[in-house]
Amino acid sequence: MHRPLDLRHVISPGLRDLIELANTHNFDRVTEQVRNLRGCTSPVNLHGWTVTTDSMTKEVVRSYRSEDEPSGRLLTTCGNRRASRCPACSRVYAADTFHLIKAGLSGGKNVAETVRDHPRAFVTLTAPSFGPVHNRKTESPGKARPCGCGAHHAEDDPALGTPLDPATYDYSGSVLWNAHAGQLWARFTTYLRRALAEHLGMTQKALNATLRVSFAKVAEYQKRGLVHFHAVIRFDGPDGHTTTPPPWATFDALQVAVGMAVERARLTVESDAIGERVIKWGDRFKVDRISALGDGELTDAKVAGYVAKYATKNAEGAGTVDRTLMCRPCQGRGYVRGPDGFRDLCDDCAGTGQAEPIKALPVQRHVRQMIRTAWDLGNLPEFADLKLWKWAHMLGFRGHFSSKSRAYSTTLGALRDVRRAWRLAQAAAARARTGLPTADETTLVTASSWTYLSSGYRPGEELLAAQVRHDVAHTRRLKQEGLLPT
Repeated sequence: MHRPLDLRHVISPGLRDLIELANTHNFDRVTEQVRNLRGCTSPVNLHGWTVTTDSMTKEVVRSYRSEDEPSGRLLTTCGNRRASRCPACSRVYAADTFHLIKAGLSGGKNVAETVRDHPRAFVTLTAPSFGPVHNRKTESPGKARPCGCGAHHAEDDPALGTPLDPATYDYSGSVLWNAHAGQLWARFTTYLRRALAEHLGMTQKALNATLRVSFAKVAEYQKRGLVHFHAVIRFDGPDGHTTTPPPWATFDALQVAVGMAVERARLTVESDAIGERVIKWGDRFKVDRISALGDGELTDAKVAGYVAKYATKNAEGAGTVDRTLMCRPCQGRGYVRGPDGFRDLCDDCAGTGQAEPIKALPVQRHVRQMIRTAWDLGNLPEFADLKLWKWAHMLGFRGHFSSKSRAYSTTLGALRDVRRAWRLAQAAAARARTGLPTADETTLVTASSWTYLSSGYRPGEELLAAQVRHDVAHTRRLKQEGLLPT
C-alpha cells in the first residue's frame, strides 16, 4: 500500500508541490504540459473536452478530456504580446510581426515578390513639445552639447525625458495627445492621400483609380511619456501588391506628401475645464527610403526587425506600470449599487476608484503626474469616451500598438493558422504511423467545449517552467555565440 509522504519538513511550497506531483501523478505528463508552453509565464487553465469523429462511420478518431490530465486541467499559452508580461509569448508575437512586415517589403506569405521594387519608406512621426525636457543634444557624432539644465546626461540617466520645469509642463496636453494619437494617425492616412493627389495635380478619384497606398505602423513610447509612430508606407498599383504602381508614384512624391499630411492632420478638443486644445504632430518627422537589394542603410530585414521589436514593448519605455489602475468591482467610480439601489462606497478601493494608490506606484515623479492627470481628466464628462481611468497606466494612450492597411501583406491570424496547420500535419503523421485514419482518407468532424478556470501555474509547475525558461535562454545564447546552428 502506497503511503503518502510526510512533507512537513519541506519549507518551500514550490518544492513541496513538486514532490507531490512527482509521487502522486503522472509526472512525465505534467512535465510535458509545462515544456509545451515554452516558458509562458501565465498560462491559461482550461477545463473541457474535444472529440473528433469520422463523419461517415461516426467512429471516434480522437478524443481528449482535461479531466484525464494529472492536474485535471489543460494548460495553454497566454499569447500576451507584451514582453513585460510574458517574454516567451512576446517572442512568438515578435516573430509573427517580423514576417508580416517583411512580407510586405520583399514578398512571401502570399505577397508578390515584386513589392520590393515598389516605392517604400520608413516614416517616423513624433508628438509636439509640451514643455522643455532633459535630453542629450548632439551637434555631430561624438560631439555632445549640454542639456538645458547645463549638465551632460548619460544614456541611462533617469532624468532624461522629464520636464526642466514641472510646474509649467503641459501635462493635460500630453495626456490628451496620447489619448487621441490613434485618431490622429487615422486622419494622417486620409490627408496623405489627399496631399499626394494635390502634389501630383490630380483628383482624389483619379488617384484612387491608379494607385493604392499600403502601410503598417507600430507605436513606441518616448522617455518623456509620449507615443510616436514608426510606419512602413508603400505604393502599389490599383489592385494592391500584385500590380505595379504608375511611374509618377515615386519616393520623392511620397516624401512630399508625408510632409504635407503632417502639417494638415489636426484634431480640436474642447473642454470647459482646460479650454481648447489642438492635437497635431510634432515638427520633427523622418521619411527614409527602404533599399530594395540590401545595399542601403535601411534594408527589408532591418525595418522588419525594428517594427517587431517595438510591437512587443508596452509603456515600460516611459517607466510606467503594465497593469490597469482602475478598480474592477466599481469600474473606477468609487461606488457600487447596493441591493436597495443606492450608492455604497466600494470596499475594494475605499471610494478612490483605484486598484492601488497612484502615490504609492514605484514610478518617477513625471510619470506619476501623467498618470494622475489622466485620472483627473477621466472625471470630466466631455472625456468619458476616452476611458482615461482604464488607460491611465498607459498615460492616456488607448490605440492599437500595431496595425496595418488591409492590402499591406498577410495577417497575424493567417500566420497562426499556418502554424496550427503545421501542428495538425505533424499530428496526422503520427496517427498514420499508428495506423489510424488521416484527414486525407476520411472527413473528420470536431466538437469541443471549453471553460476558463484561471491563469498561472501550480507552485511545483512554476519550478518546472523556470527550468524551461532557463533552457530556452541558454539555447538562444549558444545560437547567438555560434555554438549551435540557428
